[in-house]
Order: sequence, then C-alpha cells, then structure tokens
Amino acid sequence: MFQQISILGPGLLGASLALAMKSRGLCQRVHSWSRSAGTRSQAIQAGWCDAVFDQASAACEGSDLVVVCTPVETIIPLIELVAPSLSTDALVTDVGSIKGLICREAQSLTVNFIGSHPMAGSERTGMANASHDLFDGAACFVTPLKGDSDTEITRLHQLWQAVGMRVVSTTPEAHDEIVAHISHLPHLLASSLCSYLAGMDANWKGLAGGGLRDTTRVAAGDPTLWKQILEQNREEVLRAIDGFENELQALKRALLDRNTPELIDRLERGKQFRDSL
Repeated sequence: MFQQISILGPGLLGASLALAMKSRGLCQRVHSWSRSAGTRSQAIQAGWCDAVFDQASAACEGSDLVVVCTPVETIIPLIELVAPSLSTDALVTDVGSIKGLICREAQSLTVNFIGSHPMAGSERTGMANASHDLFDGAACFVTPLKGDSDTEITRLHQLWQAVGMRVVSTTPEAHDEIVAHISHLPHLLASSLCSYLAGMDANWKGLAGGGLRDTTRVAAGDPTLWKQILEQNREEVLRAIDGFENELQALKRALLDRNTPELIDRLERGKQFRDSL
C-alpha cells in the first residue's frame, strides 16, 4: 500500500500503527522521528523501525505517508516544519483527539492533509506499550474538508481499515462534538471523581473494590496531554459538561423528592446504554 512511511512521535499510537502496518505488509520501510533521545534509542531497537532521525524534515524525505502522532498543540507547527521536505504526492494525516482547529489550520498549508483520529488509545502511553493489534475492531474518524481529493480520502480509509479499524467519515466539527461526549467528558468525570476522593480519608481507597478502579481507569492518563485536548476542544467540552450537569441534577432531584419511579427510570436507562456498549 505504501513504500515508505514516516511516524513523527512514535508513542503508543504511532508505534502501534507501524507495527500493524509492518505485520500486515502494508509498507516497505518505516522512518521515525522523536524530540526525545530516549525514544529515538528505543526506536532503533524496535523491529518495526528501519531508520531513526533527529530531524523531522529528514525523516519525511521520500515518504508517501506521514503520520503525525505528537500532542495536539504541536501537530500544526510540526507539519509546517516538514512541509518543504514532503514529496508532492505525500499523504499527511494525524492521530489527534481534536479535529476542528487542526484541520482548519492545516488547510492553509501547502500539504495534502486529511485528519484522522483512531479511537484506540490507553491510559498506558509510550512505545513500550505498543501492540500490532491495538486497532483491531476499534473506530477511526476520518475528517476530510471540502475540496480534499476523493482518491486520497479513499486511500486513508483503506489504510485504517487494513489495520482492523471501522472507519467513520465526518466533518471535523461533528467529530469534536462526538468525542467531547464519548471521550473527553468521561475523562473529566473520572479525573474529577479521583480529585474529589483525594480530599477524603486516605484509608478509604484501600477499601475500594473493582468498581472504583473501572470507573476511574482513564484518569491515569497524562495530565499535560489532556490539558491540551480539553483546551483545544473547549467549547464542545463545556457543552458536554452542561448536559451532564443536567442529568446529575435530575438524579439528585429524584433522590430529594423520593421519586422512586424517576430514579429507577434513569438508572435503568443508564444500564441499558452500558449493556449496549
């Protein structure tokens, strides 16, 4: 499918994509770049990586696919940096958790960019946790803009499908609304619950069962990365918080009013949704 790909920022997602593509014969060569000397050293030892670079532009020379896997605040500056080194037919995508701002800014650059967001992360980050089957069965957003090449959109769809993903094509704005509710809000809830409990008796956490660990698992994610995601998707996240506050207030009213039918109805609706996941 691709002769040479470049992974810029080979953490969990980038390294897993390289592993998945290599194991399925979807590319011949993989170049990687990282700002971190330690990550570059790891990549040299990795079986999926054919060449490691300390300059992002050099890593992209001659590649027909470039995947930017860095934190969301650095995606556009990095694309601007490597743009002069890209082949004219190179397809550029990213794995960022927000799409509106990134896709709009990328549109002004002289690169063939189409946004992606594979919904296959983990609270365990870094190349050491990479897996060739990370993407199996998961959803991947592809967020083209008006005027993007149909051929390149199809090419990107085929890439994500080839590594086992279910592709959903939508606008960047629709993507940001969806993930604010199904990804960003759940992280905020898990983190805020942990922050609240951190102010309680320290002995309580030793008494917790699996339910608390299940509910708060994603709170273990990197706070710096999540700060960037939440700030860049600020408006949609705030709307999601407003909607959730309404739901929580309705549950509170049902308890205050001893409205058992309403309480059961909302708990049952929650159970049905969870059972359907």
